Amino acid sequence: MKYPSGLIVFDMDSTLIGIECIDEIARLNDCYTKVAEITKAAMEGKIDFSESLRQRVACLQGVSESSLQRLFNPIPLHPGAQELFAELKEKGWRRAIVSGGFTWFADRLASELQADAVVANQLEVKDGQLTGRVVGDIVDAKIKAQSLQDLANQWGIPMSKTVAVGDGANDAMMLENAAVGIAYCAKPSLKRIADYCIEEPDLRQVLTCLSHSKLL
Repeated sequence: MKYPSGLIVFDMDSTLIGIECIDEIARLNDCYTKVAEITKAAMEGKIDFSESLRQRVACLQGVSESSLQRLFNPIPLHPGAQELFAELKEKGWRRAIVSGGFTWFADRLASELQADAVVANQLEVKDGQLTGRVVGDIVDAKIKAQSLQDLANQWGIPMSKTVAVGDGANDAMMLENAAVGIAYCAKPSLKRIADYCIEEPDLRQVLTCLSHSKLL
């Protein structure tokens, strides 16, 4: 196919996969409760995402990079993820992961699902251990929304053929910028601005939303 049929971007944590990676890393460092509380507040939009991420990542200092593998073996995919990506690929769609999570996980997920692009945060690692810092700019709500626009421009896809799927407050701008915004097992704040809401953990329902919206 000469031109893509459309662009669909997905959040990662609690959207494509059934865990919040940062919370699970925190379990490895005995700080799960503290990190989970900050995550919950950020997902509900009660505190700034970038600041919340810095606070949470600081709690991860000293975790060995090698120990992250146990969280992704096997990759905790939500039901229907592989089928959804396969069908979208067959129909000529570009598929991207745009996440406030981490490249260590997003890159592996992209390989598993054959995604076309990844935008995520990079954990700093020195001597095989997490330093408690993030490298570069933090992928917050604004960066997510801009990434949708940038990827559409890169592939020559009109914004009228863009879709965003997410579950938390950090996805709101991305969903609003897309032609179709889908809230997947989402927080109430995101449901209020979404075009479609999927309540059951089955990503194949995204296809139903696209069909209803006349994009598929």
